[in-house]
Amino acid sequence: KIMFKVFYFCSDEYKAKVENFIRLWQSGIEMLEVQTSGSTGIPKIISLKRSQFLASIELTLNNFGLNSSFRALSNLHIDYIAGKLMILRAIEIGFEIDVVEPASNPFLVLNEKRNYDFLSFVPLQIEAVFDSISTKNYLNQAKIIIVGGATINPQLEQKLQEIKTPIFATYGMTETVTHIAKRQINSFEKNDYFEVFDGIEVLLNADSCLKIKSQTTDNEWIETNDIAEIEEINQKKYFKLIGRKDNIINSGGIKIQLEKIENILAEFIQNRFFCRGLKDEKLGQKLVVFIEQKGIFSLKSEISTEKLTKFEVPKAFFSIEKFIETPSGKIDKIKTVNAYFQNSISNI
Repeated sequence: KIMFKVFYFCSDEYKAKVENFIRLWQSGIEMLEVQTSGSTGIPKIISLKRSQFLASIELTLNNFGLNSSFRALSNLHIDYIAGKLMILRAIEIGFEIDVVEPASNPFLVLNEKRNYDFLSFVPLQIEAVFDSISTKNYLNQAKIIIVGGATINPQLEQKLQEIKTPIFATYGMTETVTHIAKRQINSFEKNDYFEVFDGIEVLLNADSCLKIKSQTTDNEWIETNDIAEIEEINQKKYFKLIGRKDNIINSGGIKIQLEKIENILAEFIQNRFFCRGLKDEKLGQKLVVFIEQKGIFSLKSEISTEKLTKFEVPKAFFSIEKFIETPSGKIDKIKTVNAYFQNSISNI
């Protein structure tokens, strides 16, 4: 029987939640209900088979070289798929794992110095760890780091070139039981294309959106809203993400891919932000930017004309002191936008 060790650096309430999940898994349960994050839509509960979880663990083991001598940190919420998988990998592979409650910088809640071989973050967390003098070295001491759950902006990617530990952006979702592809974001191995794991099938549908089929999807095709390009090199598949199908707006008859604008603006905006299409009588939809900061923000006109076409220049910037987040650490764009306008109305 594989043995694993778990140590808790969290509240009794969160510890009980993790222990209940461990007992449930060790009871041999064949179906588990998991909640999707709800970062771009309404959260929902889906049922996944034990065999799908085991297939996902096997993918991680084979593609990131984990072994039973590792120590890992569980800093992603146990209610969501990424948090559950960190615990399950420890159980099934047999490595040691420390549990902390999710926080922007999980190392700040540890009450002792401990080194980790395997770390998993959302972008907000790894940036907070990197930016703190007291925690940055945790990144260099690890053997492998994975980052998922949201897009890594170009500024953060540039920062992480300083880290010697291999850092991989992963691609996956609740329906695929976490990652099915990876791309290294630092060192000479840096790549814009995701490498598809062996055993995973990927295709594009009529809208150029990614379709995925594997043991982790119970051998059923999962259709995503992610527009992608697929390449095949030496019988191995790679894909590059272009943007989301539901992140295209029509402004005055011109289709605008929001991720494209966000990638350009990321060179000039230091804070977290996102683009959105708002209803407009003349344009149908107008391109606006929500930025996490106090005070007014405006884009310099010379930057606008140099980097963006006249159709791509945002029509307004809305400053918000603090974005609303999902429990899994992603920006809840829908709630953030709704809260902004509700507050604006209440202040009139």
